[in-house]
Amino acid sequence: MFFVGPHVSTSGGVSNAPLNASSVGATGFAMFVKNQRQWTAPPLSSQEIELFKQRLRECGYSPAQVLPHAGYLINLANPDAEAHAKSMASLKNELSRCMALGLTMLNLHPGSHLRQLTPEAACDRVAESINSALKDSDGVTIVIENTAGSGGNLGSKFSELARIISGVKDQQRIGVCIDTAHTFGSGMDISTPDGFDRAIAEFDRTVGLRFLRGMHLNDSRAALNSHVDRHESLGLGKIGFATFAHLMEDNRFEGIPLILETPDESKWADEVRRLLECRRS
Repeated sequence: MFFVGPHVSTSGGVSNAPLNASSVGATGFAMFVKNQRQWTAPPLSSQEIELFKQRLRECGYSPAQVLPHAGYLINLANPDAEAHAKSMASLKNELSRCMALGLTMLNLHPGSHLRQLTPEAACDRVAESINSALKDSDGVTIVIENTAGSGGNLGSKFSELARIISGVKDQQRIGVCIDTAHTFGSGMDISTPDGFDRAIAEFDRTVGLRFLRGMHLNDSRAALNSHVDRHESLGLGKIGFATFAHLMEDNRFEGIPLILETPDESKWADEVRRLLECRRS
């Protein structure tokens, strides 16, 4: 089964996420487990936790079909001790929320060295931070995401993701989410099926497909190799729909969340339908 769906709103409570995903025909979805632009949030109530689990079951989703996204403030590469401590506290809180909700993954941007560390030293700092976070949690895999590479952000090169992963002690609880818009922005031309296949082959050589735990399916408003992160609706950007149709024909991407972060919510149901129809054609 292909787990396709958008990053849905949790307005009114995390228990609304499964309903919002089901309303657009999604077979998978992403969500935030707390406000993504704040360091702290009130604890989840036991009632909200149980209602989330109930609705997840009722809407036909398993935890494997859900890829929660961590908050945007977290930067595990930050060289400043105080700022790094805030990031660690926020990450550990989000992991505990995932555990409470019965979710098994947490998608995380690897962070930025802020041009104060070498990329190598920053990757090692991220790996050490992940080790600490995993030690204090259980049952949740951290899924790091590739980036377009702006502002000193790590992960625009697959080799940086591989370095982070190599420093993580629990290899069963670390993975990668490939964002197509970020991949294109970082300089890999995936605007054709052949180009996409070359990028995936490089990922497999450098990181290993066994670590692929999810994908973000986004077209790109930004140009190839622009190092700019600007998502577009599928087929309306510089990547084009052919790449996404080709991806959906590849059984290697079955059984992992394939998440839309496209900007026009009114198109989500159609985007989900078009992608799933690629499996039926």
